[in-house]
Amino acid sequence: MRKKIYTLLLAAASLAACQKNFLERSPVDRMEDDTYWTNEKNVRTFAWGFYTDYFSGYGSGFTWGRYFSGQALNDDFAPTSPGQFIRNIPATDAGWSFSNVRRANLMIDRINRVQMDDAAKKHWSGIGRFFRALEYANLVKKYGDMPWYDKVLTETDAELYRARDTRVFVMDKVLEDFKFAAENVRVSDGEAGLTVNKYVVLGFMSRIFLFQGTWLKYHNVDQNKAQEYLQDARWAADEVIKSGKYALGPDYRKVFSSLDLTGHPEMLLFRRYEAGLITHTLNSYNNREPQSGPSKNAIESYLCSDGLPISISPRYAGDKSITNVMSNRDPRLTATFVPALRLDGYVSNYSSSGYATWKFLNEEIKDLPEGSSNLNPTDAPVIRYGEILINYAEATAELGLLTQSELDKSVNVLRKRTAINMPALQVIGNQPAVNGTAYDDPKRDPTVSPILWEIRRERRIELMMEGFRLDDLRRWKKLAYTDTKANPDINKGVWIRKADYPNLKTAIIENNAPEGYIIPAWKAESQRLFEDPKVYLDPLPLDQIKLYSDQGKQLLQNPGW
Repeated sequence: MRKKIYTLLLAAASLAACQKNFLERSPVDRMEDDTYWTNEKNVRTFAWGFYTDYFSGYGSGFTWGRYFSGQALNDDFAPTSPGQFIRNIPATDAGWSFSNVRRANLMIDRINRVQMDDAAKKHWSGIGRFFRALEYANLVKKYGDMPWYDKVLTETDAELYRARDTRVFVMDKVLEDFKFAAENVRVSDGEAGLTVNKYVVLGFMSRIFLFQGTWLKYHNVDQNKAQEYLQDARWAADEVIKSGKYALGPDYRKVFSSLDLTGHPEMLLFRRYEAGLITHTLNSYNNREPQSGPSKNAIESYLCSDGLPISISPRYAGDKSITNVMSNRDPRLTATFVPALRLDGYVSNYSSSGYATWKFLNEEIKDLPEGSSNLNPTDAPVIRYGEILINYAEATAELGLLTQSELDKSVNVLRKRTAINMPALQVIGNQPAVNGTAYDDPKRDPTVSPILWEIRRERRIELMMEGFRLDDLRRWKKLAYTDTKANPDINKGVWIRKADYPNLKTAIIENNAPEGYIIPAWKAESQRLFEDPKVYLDPLPLDQIKLYSDQGKQLLQNPGW
């Protein structure tokens, strides 16, 4: 049986068994710093220690990764108890931690001791700087301004209580790390799809600087720097595209439900699972468990098969039956959501909204033991080519550089995927068009241009339930979309006639009418309200502010908290 080690495992006996895959975390207290940094094999083993922190995939056991509910506070879900924004400053927060920053700095520093050629040293220095960049990108996304540390500190070092550096200062340093890694990390290193290489670095660079560029733009922090970061995101995505090393898989759903993603053309990086060794629970949640269902708003975001929004397409059949909802729509709709109602009282795996997800369900194992509980062995994408294409399209649109040729190398590649075959998105002036006819979605947010609205729609559809939506709303400064009172369609599910379902249990119909839309969160006190923009950043925990104060230093709280 194959052995898979993901993280730091330094005992000699374990090192002998360590191969190129990663699965689970191991103790880190076996390393002797003075004797460990002796060869490239040990450096590689140290690097595995970062993988499960940043490449969680579908998680492990009963702990989920970012997929499906990883960012459930958004407008894609219609739960019975909507997640709420942070209301109080926490006493402590595990997110405010520099342990991974220190580990990355330690790796970067110690590589200089290892007997390797210069190319190897540059590669592993790039890997160390890549992981440091990922950690800081996460910290900045959560808290904003952060103290920047680029060396190993001792317990008595005064810099431990460094004041917060500005978001732009830190992200400029992150950009330096990414550029170094993109230049020096190997094109190939270890088993394809399971180890970080140049293109994995570039893929994450496109993701992170798309986030940061649009954050700076829409939160009006620094417009010049926003343009710079968006250019960097676009460049990184384009480097992946131009490499010709990746392509879309022929089956959209199999990207997320395969037992083995080895050799899949879309995978820049994936997480491998194996029955009896490392498994997860996402497959069974899409199979046997009650679930938080998608919102009416999410379902209606999918275009009709003619490439037009449902509000203007003559092909839209309405929503008075699940058959009508799914008819003549973008095939990614039926690849993501079950084409049947799942109502409490009729199935055990019912959904809060009546709509249910099956994007992650593997049909081969759904009735086997490994299809239930936490025994699921389906592999998980970590970063895939489909995301790179939409990152490129959005960055290009944000820079005002969108042309038909740019759409054809990005959005329209997604639409041409085998079995999707949606009409190409065209641009006429600043208007989206299909088959030479421009259109404007009547439901468009008027603060977003018509063509950018369609780019954002494509992103939502392509990446549905993959854990991006909350981050997207935050960077676009659109958390108001998640307010269930202001946007009632995110708290609605399927339309039903109650008389047709006499055994219906928990579903509540809008206004208690005999027919209408299910309202999953029907209690007034359970509504999610967006009332204060301070929630775009998390508050700093009180224990850290006190820790600084005890040292005669000041750690400033985020605005509004």
